Amino acid sequence: MTTVSEQLSTTTLLRFATAGSVDDGKSTLVGRLLHDSKSVLTDQLEAVEHASRNRGQEAPDLALLTDGLRAEREQGITIDVAYRYFATPRRRFILADTPGHVQYTRNMVTGASTAELAVVLVDARNGVVEQTRRHAAVAALLRVPHVVLAVNKMDLVDYAEPVFAAIAEEFTAYAASLGVPEITAIPISALAGDNVVEPSAHMDWYGGPTVLEHLETVPVSHDLTACHARFPVQYVIRPQTAEHPDYRGYAGQIAAGAFRVGEAVTVLPSGRTSTIAGIDALGESVDIAWAPQSVTIRLADDIDVSRGDLIAPADDAPAVTQDVEATVCHVADQPLAVGQRVLLKHTTRTVKAIVKDIPSRLTLDDLSQHPAPGRLVANDIGRVVVRTAEPLALDAYADSRRTGSFLLIDPADGTTLTAGMAGQAFAATATGEDAAAADDAEWDF
Repeated sequence: MTTVSEQLSTTTLLRFATAGSVDDGKSTLVGRLLHDSKSVLTDQLEAVEHASRNRGQEAPDLALLTDGLRAEREQGITIDVAYRYFATPRRRFILADTPGHVQYTRNMVTGASTAELAVVLVDARNGVVEQTRRHAAVAALLRVPHVVLAVNKMDLVDYAEPVFAAIAEEFTAYAASLGVPEITAIPISALAGDNVVEPSAHMDWYGGPTVLEHLETVPVSHDLTACHARFPVQYVIRPQTAEHPDYRGYAGQIAAGAFRVGEAVTVLPSGRTSTIAGIDALGESVDIAWAPQSVTIRLADDIDVSRGDLIAPADDAPAVTQDVEATVCHVADQPLAVGQRVLLKHTTRTVKAIVKDIPSRLTLDDLSQHPAPGRLVANDIGRVVVRTAEPLALDAYADSRRTGSFLLIDPADGTTLTAGMAGQAFAATATGEDAAAADDAEWDF
């Protein structure tokens, strides 16, 4: 008989995020998932029942399982990203419940940045609205490979199939034009539990999976070893002790790929080359290490390497540049303007930079580009050109979500201004780019 720990050790992990417009029922869906999958502790359920009675509700409000802030419970909304961890016999889950208000769209960027799947909720009575399109655009921009359209509150439209079909067709066409590789539409009622964990008795016209069944079976890959090998240096270790007088190691977490002893590598941005003399992991010497292991790499040559440098295979090193072209989502209340001086943080490296140009801002209604807006305000998605004071070894975001992403930071107070994705924006945009150019088989996690 296998134990719970043994079962969990053999199951895969899925990171997913929920998003949608205000009052579409995201937190209720999450609460229903946790409740019906028996992932709620007794004391948690009792606390929710108590809070619900205080609000005059007879049945427990399952949304309170994720809305933990006092302001969230008082207003019945989600403000911050709520992370929840749960498991079934088939898979483990890390869930990010993200806010629906326009002013909190930036929090969806946080929640979806590491997600392999996004659940976008739509109120069946309202259909696809601007915030739905914004969340679809963010999911496409962040290269989330799987998107679930959950058409919620089907009980309020008499479980009508034509209502679901029309919403699914509109959203699928929009998301596909952004280059989202896989879209699954599911009609649900989070409040009543229809098609969340158990199949609905009211929608016999729907033959697809429930939300949990899809989450348990959607294929995900955590194999980073096939990606371009990248090792951002976090710390230089030089004990200079009697036991280790000449030890010099470069510590950090392997972002992608694998490194082997004897492999020829290049240190960027300097471009100096060497060979891996040794790899230390957990106090032991190993011949090979792979992402996402934290290790210390020793080089055969005594060359200048410091925090922020990137070690990569000599025959597969990224290009070094001081001109960064990227698509960004602006997350700060203060606008981002042309000529503004910022800090650019990429992996473990932070450099001074200036915003040279903002060529366009994305209009979500028709996916057109508004040219030369001059600045970006909170929740805007646009293209920027940034000039850095020092060279950066940047991959395209399409090739690597880890080494193709960066942050723009206010140098005055350290506020995060913008989340950036280097290179082209979407896998295939509405401007007529060839969808074949998007390598959907190379999603990098």
